[in-house]
Amino acid sequence: MSNQDNQNINSKDFLIGSLIGGIVGASMALLFAPKSGKELRSNLNQSANYVKDRAYEWKDIAYEKGSEWKDVAKDNYSQLSETVSEKSHELGDKVKETSKSIQDRFTQEEDPEKAAEEVAQAIEAVSRELDEQQNYNNNQNS
Repeated sequence: MSNQDNQNINSKDFLIGSLIGGIVGASMALLFAPKSGKELRSNLNQSANYVKDRAYEWKDIAYEKGSEWKDVAKDNYSQLSETVSEKSHELGDKVKETSKSIQDRFTQEEDPEKAAEEVAQAIEAVSRELDEQQNYNNNQNS
């Protein structure tokens, strides 16, 4: 082959390669080009609406859970206050009974040492009961 034939083939190959390269490049540009402004704004609006809808769903769920927790707290508070009230009445009644018993013993003129010992025992019993009630209330609050 002559030099001229080689140049013609090389020129042909170059033109064919350039043509194929241009077609492939244009195809890739169309495939990977960013969206048009209108299309991009549309996608952004759709995404923003989706996020907004999800936020409203989460808000509703949080509101429902908050209402449930509020109701549970109310129930627990009312039960606890009722228990404390009952126990304090019981304790008050016990103190009144003990006080009356002590007064009766003093009026019967028993041995003063024995009466003082019984008073100390009664006070200790009431003190233990108060401690037990306080421990019970602390456990209920935990």
